[in-house]
Formats: sequence, C-alpha cells, structure tokens
Amino acid sequence: MTNRQKNRTVLAGDIGGTKTNVGLFVEGKIRPLLKTMETYSSREASNLEKIIERFLNKHNASPASACFGIAGPVVSGTCKTTNLPWTVSEARMRKHFSWKKVRLINDLTATALAIPHLSHRELFPLNRAKARKDRNIGLMAPGTGLGEALLVCRQGGYVPVSSEGGHMDFSPNNNDEVQLWRCLHKRFGHVSIERVVSGPGLFNIYSCLKNSGRFKEPAWLAGKIRRGDPPRVITEVAMHDKIPLCVKSLDMFTSIFGAVAGNLALTGMTMGGVYLGGGIAPKILQKLKEDIFMNAFTYKGRFEGFMKRIPVRVILNERTALMGAAHYALEMIEMGEKPDERKKGSSGSYSRV
Repeated sequence: MTNRQKNRTVLAGDIGGTKTNVGLFVEGKIRPLLKTMETYSSREASNLEKIIERFLNKHNASPASACFGIAGPVVSGTCKTTNLPWTVSEARMRKHFSWKKVRLINDLTATALAIPHLSHRELFPLNRAKARKDRNIGLMAPGTGLGEALLVCRQGGYVPVSSEGGHMDFSPNNNDEVQLWRCLHKRFGHVSIERVVSGPGLFNIYSCLKNSGRFKEPAWLAGKIRRGDPPRVITEVAMHDKIPLCVKSLDMFTSIFGAVAGNLALTGMTMGGVYLGGGIAPKILQKLKEDIFMNAFTYKGRFEGFMKRIPVRVILNERTALMGAAHYALEMIEMGEKPDERKKGSSGSYSRV
C-alpha cells in the first residue's frame, strides 16, 4: 500500500436490519478497492458504535473518513432505524471516535452511488431493453425491509435521491391480491408495500394463503419453518420441492415485486434502467427469469409499450451498498468536505458519481 493510499483509507458500512458489513477501502483506478471486510449480526449489537469498535480494534485502523449506508431515513445526520432499536448519529460517532469526516446516508443511496461503477458481470438482465445514457435510474431492494431510490441525471452526473417508498400503500392488482390485502389489513391496519415485498413480506403472503384454507401445509414443512428462517425455507421449498403453498407464495411475491418496480420506473421515468438489489433478488434469480416479474412490470395499461423499453437488471454483487458508501467517503476527502457542510436539499446524499 502506498503512502497516498494509507492517507486515503476510508471506513465504509452497510447497516441492515439483519446484518452489518464494515470494510476498509482505498482509492482504485475505476472504483473503491476493498482491503478487508467483516460481517456482524445487527440484532446482537446494542448500537452501531459497538460494531465499529470491534472492527477497528481487530484491524488497528485510523480511517481518513467514514460513511455508513443505513436502513432508515437520515435527517440532519441522525437515523432512527426502521428494523432495529437503534438511533445512529453522525455527531455521536464523530465525538466517540474523534473523527473529522463521517456521514450517514440511506442504504439505498449507498447502493445507488455504486450502480454506475458495476460491471456487466455484476448484473443480470431480465429483458433485452438497452439503457439510455444520461437518463434517470431506479433502484429497488427488498431484504429485511424494502428500499427504493432514484439516480437523477444532472449535468453529466447523477444525484441520488433516497426515499421511504417501501412504506407507501400496497395496491392489489387481482382478486388474489385483494384477498391478501384484506388479510394483512385485518392484522396490521395500514398495509405498506414492505409488508408484502420483503423477507417478512413473503412469510406474510404464505401465512395468509395458509389461513385461507385453499392450501395445505405439510407437517414436515411446518416444522422446517418453525426451526429455520421462514422466507428462506419458503423460497427453497418453492423452487426445489414445488409444494403448491410455497410456489403460490413465491409467485405472488414475484408478481407484486414486478408491479411495484414498474411503479418506480413510471415515477422516475427511469429510461436509464431499473436495478434490483438487496438480499432477496439474487436468491430468487431463477424465479425472476420467468415471465411473472416482467409481465407485472409492464402491466401498466396504455404505458405497456413504454415499459417494455425500460431495461431491468438484477445486481449480483452483494457488496454494492458497501462500495457506494466507500465511494462517498473517498469523495468527502476529494472535496475537502468539513463535518458541518451539507449540500442543499440532499440530507448528505449528493454525489458527483
């Protein structure tokens, strides 16, 4: 490692509801270069600082800047996480670790920042449409929750726009989905998209179908779900054992996923493409290759022809959000950003990409 790289080593984090990835990066020729990374259970830590302390003590690192993509809304440098009992603060981390440059950004913003730097090998196309340069890009990432973001084209670069679109209303498209909405409305009251298009959402679909009396749950399957991770079990059984209850659950999940991704494409006019990230999309790639997803994506009435011209890609690199956070951390050094400097209207999410 050169002296310049040592002086420009940055700390990046991808903080999700289930796991937290933390890594050290240096500047690469094309994109941030990962030097080392650790994965921690988010739920086993009382706060983010505990995880960072473990990482820094193990690797004896003094980063020049730090950036963390976090699952939740970031407002004035603070985030109350949606799926964890944490409140994370830039000011508290700055004081705790004596850092001069630290920034929190939404995890989907972090993922979005990395999209322009992904290679073709890190993406799987779900259709043959070609991305148009200098056009907006959409990102949807189901995992423990559901994240959405846009990359808005501006002056030859992109401005990432984070959102909490996963908490918008779930809108049924057919009778099965109407019955699903009624089941979830009875349980939760407000039915957000995240209640359906997420890991817990897949289990919600499964539970509603099981309770409808239309499908039988074999005893061995009930046992596997009790002992294991329900969304993973449902997915594996649907794709390998072809049990009707699981197949129907995954088909409904995939169709609703496609419809919601299509809504994002319309909202952002994403002729630059829609990218599917998060932990679930790569794991159900075989299902996404079927017609279910793209049929729902393009099922937009008079805009069906328009939707068929929008490329859809699955992100295969599971470290994309971490790389995006590292990109931002390196950019903080490049721009000489001070801790209290914020780009107007961005909540700390502007990038020249």
